[in-house]
Amino acid sequence: MARIVADYATGQSSAPQAAWIAEVDGGRAGCVMLTAGDQPGTATLRVLLVSPSARGLGMGSRLVEEALAFARAAGYRRVTLWTTDNLASARRIYQHFGFILSDEKPHRGFGHDLTGQTWSLNLSDSPTG
Repeated sequence: MARIVADYATGQSSAPQAAWIAEVDGGRAGCVMLTAGDQPGTATLRVLLVSPSARGLGMGSRLVEEALAFARAAGYRRVTLWTTDNLASARRIYQHFGFILSDEKPHRGFGHDLTGQTWSLNLSDSPTG
């Protein structure tokens, strides 16, 4: 994750990109990034994190909602993301906003055998929140 954030911070992309940090009672509680994707008109949702103390407050949904609003305003037509199958709460958030599972592959990460998942959302077909 550090590499993803460092690449964003030092990136030279001319495409619209943004990152959000959520706070609860003055402390950092979560974050998300929206970066330019590999294809024109496509953005990538990255690094959705919510601290354990802020879970259950709707923070993840609010962060994704903000990122998708930015993507629409920036003219992106599609948003993709990559996650692992064991992150059920995140998956529910993505499904709520209309993301569709488009690919799954076995993945070895974080010391475990997981299934990597790619999700995509056509912004013109999706609810706004």
